[in-house]
Amino acid sequence: MRILPADPGLLIVSCDGASRGNPGPAGFGVQITDERGTVVAELAEWLGETTNNVAEYTAAREGLRRAAELGARRVRLRSDSQLLIEQLSGRYKVKAAHLRPVYQEIVSAMSGFDAVALEHVPRERNREADRLANEGVDGGLGRHRA
Repeated sequence: MRILPADPGLLIVSCDGASRGNPGPAGFGVQITDERGTVVAELAEWLGETTNNVAEYTAAREGLRRAAELGARRVRLRSDSQLLIEQLSGRYKVKAAHLRPVYQEIVSAMSGFDAVALEHVPRERNREADRLANEGVDGGLGRHRA
């Protein structure tokens, strides 16, 4: 029998992707906080060579997965990528074929929550996720240099 974690209440999933070049060395970062602003999880991962949009989408997918692992039933997905937020809300179509699979994974992850709010924020309000995304790139570059 699997014991599920207690519902932590609303979790705020701040996500960001970074690519040095487009495409180029890339990573993503996620900071998850509770409603009081207490950090409950952080992710910073290397993605290899990819586009900024793939990095942004990957950050959202992995942030939602981690929030689900933490037992969240309600999340606010926050990003400084207007394209990501508008596409996930259905206001913009996902035209790039290479983004459709990860888009579908995000939509599927979102359906596992009771409520998902999508929020576009200015870069200044997404600094920690940006810092983590750059840590992901830097960490990968350090491991992958000859």
